[in-house]
Amino acid sequence: MTTPNASTPTTREPATGARATAPKPGRDSGAPSAADTETARAAAAAIADATLWIELLLRQFPELLVELAPSYRSPSAPRATRASSRSAPAGPTRAEREEALRAEQAHGLTPSGSRTSPVRLHISDAVRDITDGVIELDEAVHDRLRLPRPRREQVAGRLLRVAGLLDQAAGDDVLLEHIRDEVRRMARRCTRALGGAEPVVRVSGRCPWCDSVSLRAFPARRAVLCVNPACRCTDRACDCRTDPAHRHAWSEGAWVRLAAESGADPAELAASAADTARREGGR
Repeated sequence: MTTPNASTPTTREPATGARATAPKPGRDSGAPSAADTETARAAAAAIADATLWIELLLRQFPELLVELAPSYRSPSAPRATRASSRSAPAGPTRAEREEALRAEQAHGLTPSGSRTSPVRLHISDAVRDITDGVIELDEAVHDRLRLPRPRREQVAGRLLRVAGLLDQAAGDDVLLEHIRDEVRRMARRCTRALGGAEPVVRVSGRCPWCDSVSLRAFPARRAVLCVNPACRCTDRACDCRTDPAHRHAWSEGAWVRLAAESGADPAELAASAADTARREGGR
């Protein structure tokens, strides 16, 4: 049986002056690939947008609570007093209260005056929807990140807690997109309940139907409309032919064709129709 020579090396060393194999780009070399860079950039943009939507919701939700019962006054709110102002009346007198009671017993009527305003249902529904949505989002984020069940907290505290977990959620594209979509939905509902108008962005180019500079992007709808009242298209299925209040709209799938026919820049068109918190918060 032949035994190997102990002095003979078992591994072959590269010859002197031989060209070493270059490391493969990406994970082997330690440098991030183009795909990784793009993913990181998209995650950073989603985190920034979600943060701005949360900040907008934090500012507007207390206003929604005030609108829920505008006749109530917070006990902790400071009273505005003036030196020259007269003292406000203490309330209805005993005779007025008795008269109001008789009228209510006899006719079921409530006298007019400074009484508690009725609760507006659309405000109440918005408050309940946003409150439930924030609670569900907080619990879903903790569950997805395998964190302990979150402790009970007010809406503002839960939103701040979710904002503090955005960096941990950056590695989960599905979770990060869900957070951004949910806080955007709740912020937009809060804005609508407060009477805020839908944002509109002017789009360059001319309408293919009426040749006017009346194209407008509506980010909340992800659509571009022609706001010219006299514009009528040739599509028989479009309601703008029969309904004067209807406007011809281009959905997201038709933007490439719209850009080609109107002379608009496709990149500018997509940016104008992007529903971002920067545009909403700057209004």
